[in-house]
Formats: sequence, structure tokens, C-alpha cells
Amino acid sequence: MHSSPVVVAAVAACLLITAPRFAGAQDQSPPAPNEVNLGEVTVTTPRGPEPLFELAGSVDRIEGSDMRNARLQAQLSESLGPVPGLQIQNRQNLAQDLQLSIRGFGARSTFGVRGVRIYVDNIPATLPDGQGQTSNVDINSADRVEVLRGPFSALYGNSSGGVVQVFTEDGEGAPRLGFSMASASFGTTRISSKIGGSSGAVDYLLSGSHFETDGYRDHSEARRDIGNAKLGITLDDGSRLTLVANSVKLSAQDPLGLTADQYRLNPRSAAVATLYDTRKTVDQTQAGLLYERRVDADNTLRLMTYLGQRKTTQFQAIPPAAQQSPQSAGGVIDLARDYGGVDLRWISQMQLAGRPFELVAGLAYDNLREHRSGYENYLGPASNPVLGVQGRLRRNELNTVYNLDPYLQGTWRLADQWTLEAGIRRSSVDFDSQDRYIVGANRDDSGSVRHAETLPVASLRYQATPDLALYVSAARGFETPTLNELSYRPDGVAGLNFALQPAVNDNVEIGAKARVAGGFLTAALFEIRTRDEIVTATNIGGRATFQNAGKTRREGFELGWQHETASHWRTQLAYTWLDARFSDAFCAGVPCTAASVVAADNRIPGIAPQSLFASYGWVPPQGWRAGAEFRALAGIEANDRNTVSVPGYGVLALYAGYVLTWQRWDFNAFARVDNVFDRRYVGSVIVNEGNARYFEPAPGRNWTVGMGAAYRF
Repeated sequence: MHSSPVVVAAVAACLLITAPRFAGAQDQSPPAPNEVNLGEVTVTTPRGPEPLFELAGSVDRIEGSDMRNARLQAQLSESLGPVPGLQIQNRQNLAQDLQLSIRGFGARSTFGVRGVRIYVDNIPATLPDGQGQTSNVDINSADRVEVLRGPFSALYGNSSGGVVQVFTEDGEGAPRLGFSMASASFGTTRISSKIGGSSGAVDYLLSGSHFETDGYRDHSEARRDIGNAKLGITLDDGSRLTLVANSVKLSAQDPLGLTADQYRLNPRSAAVATLYDTRKTVDQTQAGLLYERRVDADNTLRLMTYLGQRKTTQFQAIPPAAQQSPQSAGGVIDLARDYGGVDLRWISQMQLAGRPFELVAGLAYDNLREHRSGYENYLGPASNPVLGVQGRLRRNELNTVYNLDPYLQGTWRLADQWTLEAGIRRSSVDFDSQDRYIVGANRDDSGSVRHAETLPVASLRYQATPDLALYVSAARGFETPTLNELSYRPDGVAGLNFALQPAVNDNVEIGAKARVAGGFLTAALFEIRTRDEIVTATNIGGRATFQNAGKTRREGFELGWQHETASHWRTQLAYTWLDARFSDAFCAGVPCTAASVVAADNRIPGIAPQSLFASYGWVPPQGWRAGAEFRALAGIEANDRNTVSVPGYGVLALYAGYVLTWQRWDFNAFARVDNVFDRRYVGSVIVNEGNARYFEPAPGRNWTVGMGAAYRF
């Protein structure tokens, strides 16, 4: 089934016509005696906190307490299952981060996160070029995670196929000191502690976490230390100042992917990775300052500024023979990045035609300065090398990227039941590269390029009853190539691939939100058309290069349900159907041959056509807890030509725990088993891997146990 904008509009009209009948049946219905209302849930928007029910878009909020309940607390993938439209996979490889995509955006990423913007305490974890990472997220101190999908993501600028925001808890009341630990299969441990509280006009929270694992696969050991701090000060004039600081230190082996034969023989193997000692280290520190001031009853000023530094060294599995070309950048990547930015925002409440009107005007500036070096990954002659060590310098360049984005957003409640919202952002991203390695046949590859796009967005919301709302929204978004995608050219010549152009998409969504019998139901139907889709050109010898294909289309449906009874039985459901295909044929290879042609209507790789998350559990505030979680993912194509795929899977997890409050103490303990039936499956794929090492296996049956205690002084 391939819908069109006409079909989408027709479905929207049908929903609007039938809404009053459905709503009439639900209007003012009190919850049954054994049910409870979930309460008003707010999420963060450019104009401030807003009730989730009142937003004309798809957004979900996951509470920090739920992220810590009976979980290892090592990765976001553990707890974001209840979000429809979000595909997040644990690669079992901390060197490459999570595989995260929203409605198909970001699915092609071979490492890190791209196509989706990530924020941690308002500080972008996505750099101006669109490349992001989740390694500095401290689940131990997270208050909540908010996930925005659909057209309104475009208001966040470049690479906003979706937005994931993580917020740290505020300190409250008398000092509270907490400690927790967990152990799991494969030599995995986590130890965390935090202290927080408030006194007068000051609140604070300090958190630290240490994680280490031997890894499910061979050559996948990892260690990670995270520190997180938040300090809030309420000033005499009612303004608020918030200082946040975060640091992460990561050292991880990289087991790489497996071929089909390697996976069948031994899914835990990592032969090539061991030979080259592939690995990655990261050392990042950042800080941000948020100033909020209520100027008067109708106007608010908000200023956020941040800066950070990230150092990364990565050893790759590139054969010495492939590094003999004068244009080769070697097999070791060494990056030193300094980044920072400012976001200035004015929020005003006024009247338009006698009705409430809110206006947000802002300017965002983000800057990245990168010193990129490349070295050979061996010593000695290429015919008899010592592998996995840093050798000769083969690349040396200074790259800078910055964006300067003015934006405007207005919300007009034009009638009691109708709300019109519109916005626009002018996003400009400038790339500049200064080559400092000009040796022999390796010429000067300096250059610069600028990408810019005007991004409009609009929505119309109709609240049929207090418990039912319908909306339609549309926007244009764009996604520039990242520095990593620009770093290598398909023709093998040195220098950045400045011929690579941004992908531009048109996005339409219709949706409904309903409060039914004490539960919360969401549904959304969407269509996304993209031109100049960025796809893999080559991926061999450890190097991926990229090109622009023609047009693509993504059509889908999302359904979410949350419910809790008065006796604390909780149900969560998230279902996604997503049909993502190439609209045009193109050539996936250099040089182009008949065997490398990608046919029109092929599925876009890395995207599951269906996914399901379901959980049911008993979660009282004290005493025993228990529950079950089921996750299922349909089969995924591994390459553009759709010649390799992995089958779908379904896995079950069970957990039980105990929570106790005694005087000033809080105690908890839990045990958990994942993949209860020991299902053998591929957890994620490396899209278009040129050596056919597509497969990243998931572990079989595995366990986690943990405990924690906290004392309120």
C-alpha cells in the first residue's frame, strides 16, 4: 500500500467528521473504579512546558524512574521501547554507539546517531553537521526523556528527522544521597551514586556512574565513566540560572560485523577485529548555562550557551595494502573537536483578533572546530606488518562547521476548539576544510561549501471534546551530509566530498490523541517524501563514502497506548508500520555496473517495516513488583540492492523486584531475564557493509540483578 497526500487528506477528513460521535461517547466519562487517570503530562517545547495532550504532533515522554526500574541502566535502548516510530538497537558495541532511527531517519548510520537531533539538558549532543552520539547520557540522574517525531522536528534545524531530549533531575528538599549497582551476564557491572537537594534559592544534583563489561562477543570489552552535575539558582528578580556540566570517558574494543557464514558458525566471534585490535577511546567534557527571565506578565527571555571538547581515537580494520595509495588517509582516526553555541529566544503572549496568541522568536548559533589526523594502523613493511598500532601520519586537516539559524513560531487559539500553529526556520550550515597534509601526489584538498534551506511548518488542531483531539501538520526538513560523510570521496581521490548535497524532505502527518478509561491513546498516519537522499556509494577497506540518490518515500502508521489501574497494573503498547522505499533507481557503486544498480521500489535498508513493544506489569510504589516485556521487529534489508536481509524476531523479558521506604531510607532490589527463550537473532545490521560483514548478533538468554539505597538527611 502506497498512500499519497490526497489519501492522507481524505483520512484526516474522515477522522474529523467522525470525531464528534466518538468523542460524545467518551465525553466526561469518569474512570472505572479499578482505573486511574494518568494525570497531566507535560513536555518541553520552544515556548516552554506544554501538556502533551495539547500538542499537534507525535511526542512521548519516558520518566527517569521507569528508565531505572529493574534495568541495567547502561543504554537508552533498554527503556525507550514504548515510543512508537523509534527504532533503537543495542549493537553490543560501545565503540559504535546505539543504532537509532525515527521514522527511518538515521537508519543508514554505521556509527553514532545521524538524521536525528539529540539534546542533553538543552545542550546539543548533535553537532552542527548532523552527527550525534548518546554516550554521555547519565540514566542514573535522568528526570525524563522526550521523543518528538514528525513535521515539527524541522523547527530544530539540520538533521531533524526526529528529536530526542534528555533532562537531568532537579535537586529538591533536604540532601538525598543514593547508591545503586547492578551485575549482568558477560562480566557486566554498573556502579552509580548521586546526591541532590535544595536550600533556599539554590538546588543541586551531582551524579557519577561507572560501567564495564567483557562483552557478549569476543573483542568487545568496554569501560565508561560518566559524571553529571546540575546547579540551579533563583535570582532576586525571579529569574533562574541553571548550570550543567557533563563528562564521559570511554574505552571500547570494536568487534565489527560478521558475514553470514561467520554468524552461522559462531555469532560471538570477531576474528578480523582481533587481528587489527580495532578499538575506540573517547574523552568528552562540556558545560552549559541557561538563563531564564520573566520580563513581565507577557514576555520571557531565554538564553542558553554551551561549550565542550571531545577527543576521539579509533583504530580500524583497514588492510595495509589499501593504505599504499598516496591518497589514503590511513587506518587510525584521531579527532580533537571543540564545539559551542548560543540560543537566544524571546517568548511573548499577546492577542490576535481578540484570541490568545503566542510568539517565539529566536536565533541559534552552533560551531564545531575539528582537527582531524589520520595514521597508518601498522608498523614495518606492508608485506609483513605489525598491526593495530599507530604508524605514519597520512592525514592532517582543520575542519570547521557552523550554523546560524533564525526561527519564528506562532500559536494562535483562533477558537475554543481550534488551534493554528505555524513556524519557520532558516537553517544555514557552512563547511570549511584546510588541508595541512600536502605530500607528493597528495595535493591540497582545501575547500568550503555552504548549505541552506528555509524550513516552514504548520499545524491545525481540533479538540472535539476534553478527551479527544485531532490534528494535521506539515513541514519541510533537510539533512546535510556530516563531516564523516564528506571525509572521503567515492573516486578514491583525497579531500572532502563537496559534491554531496543535502537531502530535503516534505513531511505530512495526521493524528489523534484520546484519554479513554483512564488510559492515553495516540495514533498517527504520516507520509515523507525526500529528494537527494544521501546513500552509500562505497564501503570497502573500512571506508564508507556517500552519494545522492534520487527520491524516496516513507509512509507509516503509529499507535501508542498507556494505562494503569488503581491497583497499579500497568499496560504499555507501541506499534509501528513503516513502508520506506526508493522511488528512483540509482547506482550503488563506483564504477557503475549492471550488478550495482538499485531498482526503484526497493526497501530502504536498516528500517524494519513493522515493530511492536508490549509490556504488562504490577508496579506499586512500595512492595513487590513484577512484569513482562515483549519486543518484536520484522525483517530488515541490509543493503540498498535488497540482496541481503535478516529475519525478524520476537523476544520476551521478565523481571521482579522489591521497593521499600523505611523512615528516611529508600531501598530497592531486582532481578531480570532478557531473551527468556534463548532466541538466536541478529540485533542490528551495518547497512551496506562492503565486505559483507552486515550482521551484529544479539545475545541469547541473559540476566541482570541489581540493588540500591538512598538516604534523606
